[in-house]
Amino acid sequence: MKISRLIAAVCLVSSLAGGQSAPNSDAAGKLIDSYVALQMKAEQVPGLVLAITDRNRLLRVSTYGYANVEAKLPARRDTLFEIGSISKSFTAIALLQLREQGNFDPRQPITRYLPWFSIHTKYRPITGHDIMTHTAGLPRDRDDVPSSLYQAAGVRDRWTGYEPGKYFAYSNIGYQIMGYVLQEITGKPYAETVRAHILQPLDMDHSDAVFTNDTYKRLAVGYAPLYDDRPYNPAEPLIPATWQEYAAGDGSVVSTAPDLAKYLRMLLNHGAGPSGRIVSEESWKLLTQPAARVPGEEKTYYGYGIFSRTVEGHRYIGHSGGMTGYSARMEGDLDSGLGVVALENAPLGPEDIASFALKVMRAAAEGKPLPPLPQAAPVVKDAADYAGTYTAADGSNFSISNDGGRLGLDYKGQKLTLQARGQDLFFVNHPDFKLFNLSFGRDKGKIVEAFYGDEWFTNERYVGLRQFPYPPQWASYLGHYRGVPDNFRVVLRKGKLWLISAEGDEMMLTPMPGYFALAHQGQPPRERITFDTPVHGKTLRATLSGVAYYRTFTP
Repeated sequence: MKISRLIAAVCLVSSLAGGQSAPNSDAAGKLIDSYVALQMKAEQVPGLVLAITDRNRLLRVSTYGYANVEAKLPARRDTLFEIGSISKSFTAIALLQLREQGNFDPRQPITRYLPWFSIHTKYRPITGHDIMTHTAGLPRDRDDVPSSLYQAAGVRDRWTGYEPGKYFAYSNIGYQIMGYVLQEITGKPYAETVRAHILQPLDMDHSDAVFTNDTYKRLAVGYAPLYDDRPYNPAEPLIPATWQEYAAGDGSVVSTAPDLAKYLRMLLNHGAGPSGRIVSEESWKLLTQPAARVPGEEKTYYGYGIFSRTVEGHRYIGHSGGMTGYSARMEGDLDSGLGVVALENAPLGPEDIASFALKVMRAAAEGKPLPPLPQAAPVVKDAADYAGTYTAADGSNFSISNDGGRLGLDYKGQKLTLQARGQDLFFVNHPDFKLFNLSFGRDKGKIVEAFYGDEWFTNERYVGLRQFPYPPQWASYLGHYRGVPDNFRVVLRKGKLWLISAEGDEMMLTPMPGYFALAHQGQPPRERITFDTPVHGKTLRATLSGVAYYRTFTP
């Protein structure tokens, strides 16, 4: 059954629970419900639970849609979700507790705690601080390996991309390593430590720090796109997601919205829980420190498993999380003391819902007019930069118009909406744009070109070469490669090779002796890729940072 047919009937079914009402809570709640309904319909979200808290108590819990679409089981306040990378802050807190006991120093090399740890590097040893702030230069993922110690040990076959502490580059592998540091120091399983020192003191009775096959029976059913090889299109169906047990320190916590609100209250109270401190004030400051600037995000920094950013003069802290079939957002305003938790069993993420809910509740608490309901098609920052006609070498073209900050693409007699998916990156719901996002390139800050996969289009502002030589053997690398569980495509643009992930993430390949270095535009490389086994002019295998992917038959 297509999920969107059910959402319209159930996304307005909201239940309120817990706590006393905040000022203007009825009007604020109705406004939040209306926005949730719009977002769930637009993004085809099966189910969502939203919890709003202040420093002292739970203010509101709202439930929407289904925890299980096929069985028509509604989402409830005690519905369990995977919270993904929000788990990283749990790992960081457990390590900071050890620091307070004198058993862990984040400034020491990781080899002090994991003597067997190694990675190819020409730089100084990696420390816990480097890893927890995502500045160690580690590769991002090792998703071909299920939750096991090999995730940490396997980096011995990889290379650091840059000097530790110099650049922010998000790494799940890093927090897998830190989870095993925690185990090594305590001599206990990761989940046991997190349960005893975080979950139980905060009375998070419905949460756990590991999920097994037994957990599955209590979870909301996760849903993933039917097409896993392209950017998510909400117009296409979702299907029940694949499942695996998991216990690593980067993303193994499962929780309910009210339980996670308890955790957020502790963060809003600078580490203090209802029965005593979880971490000291000093540790809380380390947790939330603005240690590393996050590129591409305005006024956003990373500490130890926690983002911080400035919103209208207030300091916000929090994190997002994503697992196969689930996404989550936790965010708190340290100045107003308000916080929001949003959990859903869908892929895109409830960041916009959480941010709007926090904005509404903050206005209500301050006695200010509530913000207007956001439009279905949000305004694009600097939309005028993209307007114009873009033409390919074969004469094919399209035009982009700016209508008050909303971008439309004129293509084959149709007016299509551009949906922002990142910096200079947009999704277009049309069969001719199904495999890739539409990305744009700048020259001296001005948009001069657009790319769709290997297709290149320029506007009237483009000045430069039109022909680009490249080594003939590069043509053998182009194509679609699959691994477990990911896949990507390699394309050629302007004489350069690019790797484009299924979600639309783009990295350029720079030739090095014996391999290619991969990096996002404007960032240093931290991944490596090689190609081998040519048959009939096409390589059959690509090895990305130690993980094998194989040429598949689909384009």
